[in-house]
Amino acid sequence: MATFLSKLGRLAFRRKGVTLLLWLLAFVGTGVAASSAPTPPADTFSMPGTESQEAFDLLTEKFPDASVDGATARVVVRAPAGTKITTPSTRTEVERLVAGLGASSPQVVGVADPYKTPAVSISEDGTTAYTVVTYKVPAAEVDDTAHDALDAATEQAREAGLTVEAGGDAVKIEQAMGGTGEQIGILVSAFVLVLTFGSMIAAGMPLITALIGVGIGISGITALGSTFGLSGTTGTLAMMIGLAVGIDYALFIVSRFRAERAEGRTPEEAAGRAVGTAGSAVVFAGLTVIVALAGLAVVNIPMLTKMGLAAAGTVAVAVLVAITLVPALLGLAPVKVMARKGRLRYAVKPLSDRQRRRAAKHEALLARKTKPNLGTRWARYVLRHPVVVLLVGVIGLGTIAVPAASLELGLPGEGQMSTQTTQRKAYDLLSESFGPGFNGPLTVTVQTTSADSTKAAGAGAKAAGDEIGKALAKTPGVASVSPATSNTAGDTAILTVVPTTGPTEKRTEELVHALRDTADGLERSTASRILVTGQTAMFIDFSQTLDDALLPYLALVVGLAFLLLMVVFRSVLVPLKAALGFLLSVAAALGAVVAVFQWGWLADVFGIDAPGPIMSTMPIFMIGVVFGLAMDYEVFLVSRMRESYAHGARPGEAVVDGFRYGGRVVGAAAVIMMSVFSGFIVEDNDFVKMIGFALAIAVLFDAFVVRMAIVPALFALLGRSAWWLPTWLDRILPRVDVEGEKLAATRPAPRSPRESTPVG
Repeated sequence: MATFLSKLGRLAFRRKGVTLLLWLLAFVGTGVAASSAPTPPADTFSMPGTESQEAFDLLTEKFPDASVDGATARVVVRAPAGTKITTPSTRTEVERLVAGLGASSPQVVGVADPYKTPAVSISEDGTTAYTVVTYKVPAAEVDDTAHDALDAATEQAREAGLTVEAGGDAVKIEQAMGGTGEQIGILVSAFVLVLTFGSMIAAGMPLITALIGVGIGISGITALGSTFGLSGTTGTLAMMIGLAVGIDYALFIVSRFRAERAEGRTPEEAAGRAVGTAGSAVVFAGLTVIVALAGLAVVNIPMLTKMGLAAAGTVAVAVLVAITLVPALLGLAPVKVMARKGRLRYAVKPLSDRQRRRAAKHEALLARKTKPNLGTRWARYVLRHPVVVLLVGVIGLGTIAVPAASLELGLPGEGQMSTQTTQRKAYDLLSESFGPGFNGPLTVTVQTTSADSTKAAGAGAKAAGDEIGKALAKTPGVASVSPATSNTAGDTAILTVVPTTGPTEKRTEELVHALRDTADGLERSTASRILVTGQTAMFIDFSQTLDDALLPYLALVVGLAFLLLMVVFRSVLVPLKAALGFLLSVAAALGAVVAVFQWGWLADVFGIDAPGPIMSTMPIFMIGVVFGLAMDYEVFLVSRMRESYAHGARPGEAVVDGFRYGGRVVGAAAVIMMSVFSGFIVEDNDFVKMIGFALAIAVLFDAFVVRMAIVPALFALLGRSAWWLPTWLDRILPRVDVEGEKLAATRPAPRSPRESTPVG
């Protein structure tokens, strides 16, 4: 592996013009293909094998004219103080609003008149009413004209003195932030890169190559969108992961190139060794990320599978960019990529007398400098106190992970939006006037199975539905059950169950399970098939599906990564501790998320309006994203240790070497990722805050506690046994030579006295 990649790096370095041209053609070509591709399909959400999805498909089939998959907007109206909805002047304005909503867009297929069903649509105190606007297209296809018309109609009613708010998937979600957080994150990343490398050129390479890789990946997803059913949001995860690993991979190779140049190698030799060694680590780190992302297919939710595979493809592009485009760019600036101080040492052109004097002065300064770098000093400290460092790290993360035992999963709803949004205001108005369960109604479908059920135009299905409704109304936690409504064929009826609790409460989930248990007993007596669905039930099924898939996903990802790392490091204990350390950091991150976003600790500091359940996708996404970054840091840091050990260094020396050359760059990569993810914390949406906080804190724990503290402490305690591999296993595992033992390169320059490592 190292030999092949070294040759590839040298080739890209020598043929930099051709390499750059090929990548430019790929970038432009995918961009052109994306711009000329058909419009990607709208987001579709399905959960094969769940009762909610089965019921939804049945409704789509049996009620074709009801726009079951169409978007809806629930417009809530409250009368002025001292009046009621039925007051003549108020009623006139409400009817004008209903008429305006009905004529607002050709996409609208119907608007419910609250005065025709006052028992359902008007609150008991008569101050509040609501109407439902139904569209003939899904939420993703509601156009801007329809959105603007809805906003205009509600604003006109407000001007007439009514309190009007709107919720539902047809209402446009306003972005409160203008990307300020992300801009701050990018600025911090650039600052950290400049600080790390001391060169604007070196700092710019990881950013430029990462953007090129992500651009190709996202353009490819867009170009193939209509062919493979990839929606516009499929590339969201690909962009996040692609930027993260793209910066990391280029950062690792540029850093290794500079280290090889500092050892006295020529630019081409340095590029070859950088790609052969750090590039090998990049390839295997990329494989672990691809495994983690492709593993999302085990969840059996098509949307997540497509997102994972698209992101995996983008990571593959990032790996190819790192091992080909980065050495080509290094070929364009082999001297300017070095730190500004002492750059003259690496000049390839003859120096003037003044430049030679400056270079000699810098060499003399380096010769007098005896203080080792921070990574070396930290590694030596850990080697002297491994037990203390290990206990502090494990006990600290274990303590932070305790709240994770109380993790409650849910999906984002309007009740968790900012209190400044119209969706949240509509949600609160409905809860106050109609009860909290009104925001999460359940839909029960009743399909008759008797041959005589359709004799009287729906009488069979409706009668069965009414009978079932009476039975379900007796279930604890049910506030009300609507009369059954039959379809035209008369073989299927639907009824609405309103819970007494809100859609994200635990008791609502228990109610859904209780209704399904009751339905199982009613199916035989009513000769019907009963299914419970609705948005709340779908969210519950979605959470359950993710919960059921979590352990298989973990087993797949960690198991395959264990095998890959065992091949890379020729050890059993190294990949084992890598996997256990990852699980510890993820558990601690989940504990912090629960404490802040579910329990409400420091809620005011982070601006959290409504602490509540943790987003169902958070554990899965956190595992995928953090696992990828954690394995990046693990592979790059430990591969340098393995390389040193393979070349004859003692175990302690190998640890110090790993931190001397890799500690600073891994720390910089982690700070960059934390700054990028932290940008999401300033967003207005609580769930966006949650994503940013979770990923930033997970990277903090994994990079600085697990990889920088627990890992070297374990190496110190294990000694040579850390690299133990059974003889029979050593024979059957393929040899990939990540450490570059077979590289036919010049012997490394001797270490200077200031870098000697008399550590056992």
